Formats: sequence, structure tokens, C-alpha cells
Amino acid sequence: MRDAVVVARGLRKAYGGVTVLDGVDLEVGAGEVLALLGPNGAGKTTTVRILSTLARPDAGTATVAGADVLRRPAQVRASISLTGQYAGVDEHLTGEENLRLMARLTHLARRDVRVRSAELLARFGLEDAARRTVRTYSGGMRRRLDLAISLLGRPQVLFLDEPTTGLDPRSRNDLWQAVREVVAAGTAVLLTTQYLEEADQLADRVAVIDRGRVIADGTAEALKQTVGSAHVELRLRGVGEERIATDGTVPDVRRILADVEERGLDVESWQVRTPTLDDVFLALTGRAVRPATDRPVAAGTTTRELR
Repeated sequence: MRDAVVVARGLRKAYGGVTVLDGVDLEVGAGEVLALLGPNGAGKTTTVRILSTLARPDAGTATVAGADVLRRPAQVRASISLTGQYAGVDEHLTGEENLRLMARLTHLARRDVRVRSAELLARFGLEDAARRTVRTYSGGMRRRLDLAISLLGRPQVLFLDEPTTGLDPRSRNDLWQAVREVVAAGTAVLLTTQYLEEADQLADRVAVIDRGRVIADGTAEALKQTVGSAHVELRLRGVGEERIATDGTVPDVRRILADVEERGLDVESWQVRTPTLDDVFLALTGRAVRPATDRPVAAGTTTRELR
């Protein structure tokens, strides 16, 4: 574990007698992405709300960038940024105007506003659209602008709550690349997502939360290994499905297929199958991932609005 920037121990939270968090422990290191996965109502967004000072835990402790979320909330807010499920930008302003407005609201030194805004527009590929009103932007451009705004104050920790909801595949890939650049600069990222591919692409570690508890935590590859190994899946005419273990390499798959051919088996179809995060998720929770309903953060909420 890299130096932990986010540390939660035994977080508990209930709403109206319903327990949402039941002793959550997690850590996120500097320059690391932790993806938090879980079924509907598992407690993902509630965890983010507590860590970003939008909600108080009933029990447990949490520190962000060395500051206790209950004792020093202002210090926590100064070190983080939070981006919700929808872009929180003013569509009547240009991209450049949105950045400069938020820069002033975050008390960025006046001499730095123009330079920092230009830097972020360039980083997120928005230079050519900088002077266009945001209402002319695509959904992906709006999300990139929202992410750019969230980085104005160079936060140590970035909370991304379902950041690519509603985006097309190309826009999603663009945002993933932007997140990678943020992480490469040393920012710690806590990501909640319903897209398992997104966790696979971005996360250094994955934590699975279910019924308010973290039930698994590790790299995606390590978690996949807990539910099985690679195999060649054969569908034989009149027989059904057969699975043969493999190490997944080309020579080993060739060996298996050559043996199948030599034995004269009547194969309707075949494929190499390796465990996925879907398999991990189903094995751990018994449920598939569905769109979240867990007390979402208000659209576009950022810590800029909390000060």
C-alpha cells in the first residue's frame, strides 16, 4: 500500500432504522485508484458522502489527507474534490468562463486563474471549444469540463461517483484517459461505478461492498483468481458444454484444440474463457450490478459548493 491518503475504519451509518454502512474499512493511497463496487443500496455513495464531509457517520473514524472528517471538515474540503453523476457546469457560460468563475470561487490567486484555466482546457482537449457556450458541448465534453473544474485547486483526493453515467463508449474512453493523467500526477482517486469494465480499466485495487460491509479488497487480477482459472469452453454437438483448464497462452490453447481434433469430437463452437469482475461480483454477492439507487450525491456536487 502506498502512503494512505484516505483511511476509513469501522464506518457505520443508518437512515430511519435501516443500516446502510455496517463497519466499512478502506484505504486509498497517493496516486492510486480504488474502485468501490456494490449492488444497489450497498453503501457506496454513503461512504463517499461521509469521506467528503457531506454526511456524518454514526460510528467509526475517517481521515482524508491527514485530517479527521468530523473534527476538521474544512481542512478535508480544502484537500478534496467531488464529482457526481452529472456534470455540474453552467451551460450558458463558455468553458473558459466556467473555469474562471469556479477558480475565483475556490479562491485561486487572481494571477493564477488564467494560467490554470488554460492549462486544464489543454489537458482535457477543450482548447478549441473554450469560447463556446457549454450548451453546445457533447455529454463527454461536459464531463471533461466538470473534471477539469474539479482539479482547479489541485486536490490530493478526487472522489468520482459514477463519473461516466450516460456517456457513449468514446466519451467514456476519453474520460478514462483524463483520470489516468490525474492519477499519474499523484492524486488519490476513489471511484464508485456500475461499469465493471471501468473498474478493470482504471483501478489499482477493487473493493466490493455488500450490505454495508467490504467483503473483498484486492487487485482485479487477484480477485478474478479467487473464482477460477482460464479454460477452453467447448460446445459439443449432442453432448453439451465441456470445459478444459488452460493457462491461456496460445501454445496451450493450440494443444487443447489439436487434441480435440485428434479425438474427432464434433464441436459446434469454442472459446477461451477467463474470469471477469462480473464473475467475481456474482460469486461474492449473488447479484448482478444494476444502476445505482443508493442515496446519490446531488448532480454535479463538488466541494466548491460546500465552502
